[in-house]
Amino acid sequence: MPYSKQSSSINILRAAALVAAAVLTIVLLSYAQTTTGTKPGTKAGTKATTKTTTKATTANTIKKAEPSAASAAVIERGQSLFSQDCAFCHGRDAGGGETGPDLTRSKLVASDVAGDKIGVVVRDGRPDRGMPAFKVSPQELTGLIAFLHEQKRKAESHPGGRRGVDVADLQTGNVEAGKKYFEGNCSSCHSPTGDLAGVATRHVGLELEKRMLYPPDAPAKVTVTLPSGEVLTGALAYLDEFTVGLKNDAGWYRSWPTSKVKYAVDAPAEAHVELLGKYTDDDVHNLMAYLQTLR
Repeated sequence: MPYSKQSSSINILRAAALVAAAVLTIVLLSYAQTTTGTKPGTKAGTKATTKTTTKATTANTIKKAEPSAASAAVIERGQSLFSQDCAFCHGRDAGGGETGPDLTRSKLVASDVAGDKIGVVVRDGRPDRGMPAFKVSPQELTGLIAFLHEQKRKAESHPGGRRGVDVADLQTGNVEAGKKYFEGNCSSCHSPTGDLAGVATRHVGLELEKRMLYPPDAPAKVTVTLPSGEVLTGALAYLDEFTVGLKNDAGWYRSWPTSKVKYAVDAPAEAHVELLGKYTDDDVHNLMAYLQTLR
C-alpha cells in the first residue's frame, strides 16, 4: 500500500505539470499570433517578427536622429546671421554687448513661442531703443530664433556665468531715503508726477540707472545775444572755443564766432555730471529704489 500511494502521488504531479505546460503553450502561441499576424510556430512567423522589429527600431532611430541634425543646421545658420547683424550690440553669444541687452536673460525671448515675439521685434525693430528693423527671409528668421533659444538654454545650464545685471540687483536701497534725497537734490528740475511719471515702466533695471546717472537725451539749450541786441534761443547744436551754433524751432541751423556774441548755455545733464562726484553708494541705491516706484 505505501508503494501504491507513492505512485499515485507521482502520477498526480505529472498530470498537473502537463496541464500547466499546455496552458503556458496556448498563452505563448496566442501572444505570438497577435503580435506577428503570422501562423505561430512557423519559420515565416519568426522571420516576420524579427524583420518587423528591426524595421521599427531602424525607423525610430532615424526619427530621433533627423530633428537633431536639422536643428543643429538651423542653429548654425542662425548663429552666422546673428554674428553678422546682431553681435555688434548684443555680443557674439547674445549675452549682451556695449549697447545691447543680454538676450539670454530677456523676458521676451523667455516668453517667445515659435518666434511669435522675436519675429516681430526683428522685422519691426525698436526705433525708440535704437534697434533698426531687419529684412530677413522666413528661413533666416527661423535660424535666428533657434539660435537665441539655444543660447538661452546654454546660459541657464551655467547660472554662475551671467554677465548682466538683474533688476533685483538694483532693488537693495531704501525707498524713503531715496525719496528724501530726490526732494533735496532733484525736485528743482524733475517731478514724480510730471516728467518722471511712469519712468520705471518706460525704463527698467540697469537702463533706468544709467539714465539717472547721465540722461543721454537731455538736450542743452543756448541763448545767443547778437551785437545788435537781438536775442535768439534754440537747441545747442555746436560749441567749441571758436564757434557756437544753435538749431531753432523751425529746424534752421545758425552759428557765430564766440568772440562776436554773448551766449548762455542751459545744459540739464551737467547737473547730473556734478552729482557723480558727490553720490555715495547709499545715495545711488536709495535713489534707484525710489525711482523704481514711479510706475
